[in-house]
Amino acid sequence: MTSTHMLSFTHDEWSALAKNSPLPLTHADVRHLKALGDPIGLSEADAIYRPLSALLQMYTREMGDLHRATSEFLGIHEERTPFIIGIAGSVAVGKSTTARLLQALLRRWPLTPKVELVTTDGFLYPNAVLEANGLMERKGFPESYDQDALTNFVRQVKSGKSHVTAPMYDHVTYDIVPDQMLTVHHPDILILEGLNVLQPAILRPEDPPNKIRTVVSDFFDMSIYVDAEPEDLERWYLDRQFKLRDIAFSEPGAYFHQFADMPDDELRDRSREIWRTINLPNLLENIEPTRARADITLRKGPTHRVEEVLVRKL
Repeated sequence: MTSTHMLSFTHDEWSALAKNSPLPLTHADVRHLKALGDPIGLSEADAIYRPLSALLQMYTREMGDLHRATSEFLGIHEERTPFIIGIAGSVAVGKSTTARLLQALLRRWPLTPKVELVTTDGFLYPNAVLEANGLMERKGFPESYDQDALTNFVRQVKSGKSHVTAPMYDHVTYDIVPDQMLTVHHPDILILEGLNVLQPAILRPEDPPNKIRTVVSDFFDMSIYVDAEPEDLERWYLDRQFKLRDIAFSEPGAYFHQFADMPDDELRDRSREIWRTINLPNLLENIEPTRARADITLRKGPTHRVEEVLVRKL
């Protein structure tokens, strides 16, 4: 049931908005930008993400106008700070594709040529730290991230700092890359993509009773949740595992190298076990409950097609 504070658009109603949105995507764009396991084609990408980029550009422009008016009223001359978009959702739902397509489209608008994309994977604790604290089986859960470092990174970007660094993550080694950092140079827009970016503040046992914690979503100007049914997500995750077996798992130094030569039945059973003991509990306990906090929800059907777009009323 659609919430009364959200506007609902069917796939066809939303895609009709594309005719009023410039900067169409090409086949080359989609081939280059879609993530592994996401079967999205040009017509679907163009129908969903072109109107979405136009809407986000509208919000960005209005925020700029508000900044100028506020600066004039206060008599200050502060440079406008980056517009920050958070993208949340489950493992295998297609967050990476959403983030990459939006980055490519938003860069084409004259007002926002500098669009940076950062994933929260870089703020996972290194595997050695996770293992030492018994958290390897909780990787991807909120407690497996250095939340303070992540929040500080976004705070610095939002404050207008010219150069802000973030750790880098390698999906082949399944670990943080030592001594390598990604630098963000005062972008017009920062897209932050991750499982738990819409998590509310949670007090820790050591916090005093009146402690107020800041979380990354406090700095978002707009947030997007990519949604799908758990049974579809499980199927997409299993499909992706087979594709990874043929690509990443066979690479030298791959963390999941033991999966590379697994028979199909064994790989399917092991992947289903990972999904049902780690990814599904994380989805149900931590990720899905944050869906209502998003400004925009892209609700996918069994084929990855976005069946409904929900937009929070202003």
